[in-house]
Amino acid sequence: MNPKSHTPRALQGSAAKLRFALVVSRFNLPITEKLLEGAERCFHDHGVPVKNRKVVYCPGAFELPQVAQQLAQQKRWDAIICLGAVIRGETPHFDYVCKETARGIQDVALRYSIPVVFGVLTTDNERQALDRVGGPQGHKGWDAALTAMDMAFLFQSLKRTSR
Repeated sequence: MNPKSHTPRALQGSAAKLRFALVVSRFNLPITEKLLEGAERCFHDHGVPVKNRKVVYCPGAFELPQVAQQLAQQKRWDAIICLGAVIRGETPHFDYVCKETARGIQDVALRYSIPVVFGVLTTDNERQALDRVGGPQGHKGWDAALTAMDMAFLFQSLKRTSR
């Protein structure tokens, strides 16, 4: 088990030839940059070369699905990871952003039949978010990258068995 993660998993092959796009929200950038660092560290540790990764920034979590859709249309990626952080405030804005971001990310995955990973923290406060980017709650950026690799392998396996 990686000490940066609370999720023990073994991958089903070499990730060296897989290609990943990462969409990162600039809103709450100190947190989303840590998510990205964790994802990049996971990819590095699993042999995914930098040339097989593309990082794209967008304004906020609400825009993540729109950028993921543009990337999915390229049919170039084995998986797309959406990284963001939505922290509850004093208004219902949090609920709308979280719900529509999750729905949008899932819609892209289903429409384009590609793994699109929900790496969006939805927390009540900044401390909870920081606890999830290398603190006592593990590293959700690392977990998102591991999920992307796992899903890419699964999709490849399903394609091979359907022939």
